[in-house]
Amino acid sequence: FPLLLRIPGWAEGATVQIDSESRLSVKAGAFHRLKRKWKTGTQIVLHLPMQPRVQRRFNNAVCIERGPLVFSMNVPGEWRKLRGTVPYADWELHPTQPWNYALCLDPEHPEKSMTFVIKPPGEQPFSPEGAPVRATVKARRIPDWGLEKNAAAPPPASPVSSSEPMKDVELIPFGAAKLRLTEIPLAAG
Repeated sequence: FPLLLRIPGWAEGATVQIDSESRLSVKAGAFHRLKRKWKTGTQIVLHLPMQPRVQRRFNNAVCIERGPLVFSMNVPGEWRKLRGTVPYADWELHPTQPWNYALCLDPEHPEKSMTFVIKPPGEQPFSPEGAPVRATVKARRIPDWGLEKNAAAPPPASPVSSSEPMKDVELIPFGAAKLRLTEIPLAAG
């Protein structure tokens, strides 16, 4: 009987291997059909490479993707109760550290500017502490980029010049960050 494997569009360079046979290259963004007489214990290994990718957004800001994940800068925050009674109260989340950074990376080759660390998921994988994948990238602060209507103002047009020192910033999967920055400007030079 046939077995169809869906190869995601982001999986350029994907391969499939059956038992000890040679690896076969498979096409990203398509179904790969395996048809044979199957035996008990047959092992299929599907390798889906996950290279970081850069998507352009508003004002030429970038969004970082890797495999099926979108990454965000996790901004530490403080919860403040607005009104109501716990557990039904209304809350606000305010940043406690600078969040206004521009990334220092080559959008054509982001893998050269980023490092990824993979660890087992925490007790709550959709939390900043439990995120199983983290990326580190250099960035420069953009002091003139501030808040507008209690949210980040639209990102300044990239590339953005800054004389601020370079700093490592951490990106985590979008769903794990509570207060996040996802469309991030690029730093000039």
